Amino acid sequence: MVSEAELREAMPKIAETGLPLLVHAEMPAPIDKACAELETASADWSRYKTYLRSRPAEAELAAIRLLIRLCREYRCRTHVVHLAAAEALAELANARREGLPLTVETCPHYLFFEAESVPDGATQFKCAPPIRDARNRELLWQGLRNGVIDLIATDHSPCPPEMKCLESGSFRSAWGGISSLSVSLPAVWTEAQRRGIAITDVVRWMAEAPAKLAGMESRKGRIAPGLDADLVVFDPNVENEITEEKLFFRHRSTPYLGTHLKGQIVTTLVRGSVRFDRGVVGDNYAGTGELRVK
Repeated sequence: MVSEAELREAMPKIAETGLPLLVHAEMPAPIDKACAELETASADWSRYKTYLRSRPAEAELAAIRLLIRLCREYRCRTHVVHLAAAEALAELANARREGLPLTVETCPHYLFFEAESVPDGATQFKCAPPIRDARNRELLWQGLRNGVIDLIATDHSPCPPEMKCLESGSFRSAWGGISSLSVSLPAVWTEAQRRGIAITDVVRWMAEAPAKLAGMESRKGRIAPGLDADLVVFDPNVENEITEEKLFFRHRSTPYLGTHLKGQIVTTLVRGSVRFDRGVVGDNYAGTGELRVK
């Protein structure tokens, strides 16, 4: 956590480098106030509604307003990570129209899940900021469509299951973070195609825009001569129920278990070398396939 004074010290120096400052945008004061009210009411922390009330949208709004002010003052490239509160979109849009060097991302879980469907005690859904309601989700999709939100990033959190407090179901005690890396593309595509959004838009949000943010657009994010052949062969039509066997990360506690997703990654190449093919990962892959973009 950093204060406004610490940001004021850091941002002029970061601005000199031209590199982006990535910020988790939540201010502690609204969260502290909400938690104190919940304590007074002896709230039940096994209920998702309790956790949602503990991290109000105002915490995001206050942080984003501060970042906009400081970005205007120091002209420091500023990137808001994992935006969840759609209430901030109007102010972010105004800042962009003003020409401030401000970019924004959201995450697959904010675009796929909705607060109304999160079961009580299901701490695998806990993340910060929290998954908000269905109306908020639709506004985030609109923010992507109109360009206020630049990109989608997983914010993958490889948390050991015991830290998620699955047995107690306490949203207060559980680690906040969602594991999603190997299902992020199908999850986003499932919701995108329901809304008539093209796969080319998904690729821009999940590949081209992140490469640009990282200053790697001359090597990554597109299929073009001279760029690294980082490629995904993706079947957009196949449907899958997500099981532990279909997850390719170490700790497989995730809210995506049991969901039905459309689209499947068939093959992945990194700089032209096959690293994943039809369920076989990395050094276990026996093939010698090489691909060059010409």
